[in-house]
Amino acid sequence: RLCLQSLWDFVTAKEPLIKSPFFPVLFSFTAYMAFCLPYVALDFLNTRLPNLRKYKIQPQNYPTLGMMVPCIIQTVYHHVVLIFPVTFLHWYWRPMNLPVIAPELPEVLLEVGVCLLLFDFEYFLWHLLHHKVPWLYKTFHKVHHKHVSTFALTTQYSSVWELLSLGFFAAINPVLLGCHPLTEMIFFLVNIWLSVEDHSGYDLPWSTHRLVPFGLYGGAPHHDLHHLKFKSNYAPYFTHWDKLFGTFTES
Repeated sequence: RLCLQSLWDFVTAKEPLIKSPFFPVLFSFTAYMAFCLPYVALDFLNTRLPNLRKYKIQPQNYPTLGMMVPCIIQTVYHHVVLIFPVTFLHWYWRPMNLPVIAPELPEVLLEVGVCLLLFDFEYFLWHLLHHKVPWLYKTFHKVHHKHVSTFALTTQYSSVWELLSLGFFAAINPVLLGCHPLTEMIFFLVNIWLSVEDHSGYDLPWSTHRLVPFGLYGGAPHHDLHHLKFKSNYAPYFTHWDKLFGTFTES
């Protein structure tokens, strides 16, 4: 507990900000853009440093500034017009309680892992349904498939329904598990990071799927193949659901 107590004390020292109705949307947008920026830098450096191209999953396709700007504009619009009103209502109905004591590290690791597994399952079912039902795909999910070769800023390039649905899955799981607010924040950060990494278009030596053994985690190559082929690899992170349902394709 001691290793997390200092971190939690630092967070609670900013209590007025944490309890502000503006905090959730600022937290989400700042984390998302911070995780995207390194990959955006890689996209621009690739044109000058050919050695980096070996890490690009689709080296023949690079995003241009003209492709990135609409993604950024849509992300800002969604956060201001959609996410902020929703998080404001959540703030009004369920004020955040900041306990004095931090959670224990094993508890945090376990609950973050369970939240990720739950989100992965919910997203898999939602994703599979929106590909198998043509009306759902054309009406809601097709927007996200505009780019066959993904880049980091396409992570949140999606319809309003998709954004709110997946945001609901991410928000409800820590509540159902009764997670500590610090655990909830860590889960949100991990979830945003993994989503950005999935859409980054890069297979780096330190990518998450290389750190998880036995092919249990698909990562960017797994999800990039989904955008390329459309008919496989529906789970966002792990591979077990695709393998069980026969929708897994080796990347």
